[in-house]
Amino acid sequence: MSLTAPPAPAPRITYGAVLGSPYVARLLGGTLIGRLPNGMAPVAILLWATASGSSIAFGGLLSALYGLASALAQPVKGFVMDRHGQGAVHLPAALLNSALLVALPLAGPYGGPGLATALVVGGGLTAPPLEAGLRALWPSVLPDPRLRHAALALDTGTQGLLYIVGPLLVAALSSAYNPAVALAVTAALGLVGTAAVALAAPSRRWRPERSADRGAVPVRRLAAPAVTLLFVSLTGIGFAIGAMNVWSVSMAEHYEQDMLAGVIPAVFSAGSFVGGLIYGRRAWSGTATRRLIVATAAFLGGWLPLLALPAPYAAIAAVAVPGVFLTIVVACAYVTTDSLAPAGRTTESYAWLILSIGAGQSAGTALAGRLAEQPLASAALPAAGAVFALAVLLAARRRLSPTGHLQRGRHRRPLRGRHKTP
Repeated sequence: MSLTAPPAPAPRITYGAVLGSPYVARLLGGTLIGRLPNGMAPVAILLWATASGSSIAFGGLLSALYGLASALAQPVKGFVMDRHGQGAVHLPAALLNSALLVALPLAGPYGGPGLATALVVGGGLTAPPLEAGLRALWPSVLPDPRLRHAALALDTGTQGLLYIVGPLLVAALSSAYNPAVALAVTAALGLVGTAAVALAAPSRRWRPERSADRGAVPVRRLAAPAVTLLFVSLTGIGFAIGAMNVWSVSMAEHYEQDMLAGVIPAVFSAGSFVGGLIYGRRAWSGTATRRLIVATAAFLGGWLPLLALPAPYAAIAAVAVPGVFLTIVVACAYVTTDSLAPAGRTTESYAWLILSIGAGQSAGTALAGRLAEQPLASAALPAAGAVFALAVLLAARRRLSPTGHLQRGRHRRPLRGRHKTP
């Protein structure tokens, strides 16, 4: 009989250990502040347009154009970061984005709708790609896979808070002052948060993984079948979110309770935050791909109660369930993307992932808007998006990598300790 003692269990993961690691709190906090304009700018633009005498339709168009331009430009900015580092993108983009948002109030008296549209589109195109950049930094900042797992879950789970705090802050500033002040604060927060990230050592020193034989970024194609199918599946996740936002407005109108339009998305986001906290506190068995499929199935299951057309309080409780599993889906999608992406193109891959969810969200919003007068169809759309996502993942499961290790990216020189050879 062996007298060898069993190995001691790994210490429990704590968020204190994650946030106490060098640079983590600064990078996460800076990214959240720098991304607040994602939740603030569309609302501030809409309020400014209507306060300036434009129609709600025109204000809504400007707001949509900002989000669409921001999403479409993500892969381009990710590609530039993979080639030239984060310093070449973050601060220049933040400076341009902030300047354009501050200049927007001048468009009314001096340039009219044409100038306003140009400024809004330019602002969206120059929004800093902080989300993709942060995901690329985690491997070099947190070498321990368990801490990295918790950081990714915390990072993903806190995203929903941006779309709760951001609109509330804009509403408060516009009420107390005017929408122009809200736009100025939006621009300032974006610049301050981006600077906190871009000037941190991990961001300044980060470089993508290079080819071992020639030291150049590989030119392997990104659109491999597995990567493409993964991104296609994520459009279904985004579709469900977009449809849910419109369905919440329909619920508010049907029951004549305006607060439902804000409370339902807020509860969904809160569920996402809680799900991220729970998911990140422990290591899970199985591959990232398997967890992705299971979480997507649970995400689908969470939408099914809406088919019963629940009353307001039941509907509010119901949306918390898919919210809990959203963070797990997105976190596992990032891990799977990392394992599939060609060396040197990880940030660009993350940007395509973000674009896939954003494109699906836009499609879900558009279709749900057309079906808003049909209660059952409107309530079924989130589940339809989740069904599509799960079906694609199940069809692609053999193509997806079974690994779940985050190991892309490196520093130009080590932050501490002995020097590593590039």
